[in-house]
Amino acid sequence: MNFTEKLKRAVMSSKSTLCVGLDPSPELIPKPLYNQFNDDSRRILEFCRRVIESTKLHACAFKPNTAFFEALGSEGWSVLEEVSDMIPSNRILIADAKRGDIGNTAMKYRQAFFDRLGADAVTLNPLMGMDTLEPFLDDEQKAVFVLAMTSNSGAGDFLHRRFEGRMSLGEYIAEELSKMRENSLAQLGLVVGATHTDKIQNVIGAFPEAHLLIPGIGAQGGSVKNILNALHSHEGIPIINSSRSIIYSGGDHENWEELITQKVLEFKNSLQTLTDRYA
Repeated sequence: MNFTEKLKRAVMSSKSTLCVGLDPSPELIPKPLYNQFNDDSRRILEFCRRVIESTKLHACAFKPNTAFFEALGSEGWSVLEEVSDMIPSNRILIADAKRGDIGNTAMKYRQAFFDRLGADAVTLNPLMGMDTLEPFLDDEQKAVFVLAMTSNSGAGDFLHRRFEGRMSLGEYIAEELSKMRENSLAQLGLVVGATHTDKIQNVIGAFPEAHLLIPGIGAQGGSVKNILNALHSHEGIPIINSSRSIIYSGGDHENWEELITQKVLEFKNSLQTLTDRYA
């Protein structure tokens, strides 16, 4: 089964285009759980397990942000591997690593995230050159989501700027990816932020078949309505990510897991019009 087939099945079985981002900060873990353990590694492991259990029926994908695991030091990778193993096999696992390097270094990143971790997809930064993507493109079961129009305000420093006659550098990146797909077994996709829907039309228009990873809904201020409008004719499947707004929605309440389930259902339902186009 190639990546697109798995993604379509994940969307259909969950009836959702929602991705749950796993960004586990120890200081934000609900107090009823936090107080049960004496070390952050165990807190994060158990927190992620319960978040996954509370959301797995209603999300097509999970996106662990590797920085939150790397911050644990030597135990971090083991925790990340355990968390990745908890994600159901009929859901998409996206390693949010944002790596970008050349030659043998890029190959080692590929081995780490595809071979060791078993991720279905990884986020990559192309600013050292499009050749940095090549080690990731040899497996039809995998996908890369390349940063083209990110959700942070600093995206304007580079990605929004005109480049080579294009409306933006992000549009140029999308156009170059579209050219690369003929020689790529892996699925090529774009990261485009929900906070910049006024600027992503030219980006996604340059590669209309690309699957999209769309962060920025919720805590970052992205609007579901604006995303619906921006994607009205896009061919690739969108994966709409929300992290903090879901995983910390239970606060310090005793029933925090139930509150997370309620929040993920709320997000899922808000995206139903979009999901129906692809399910």
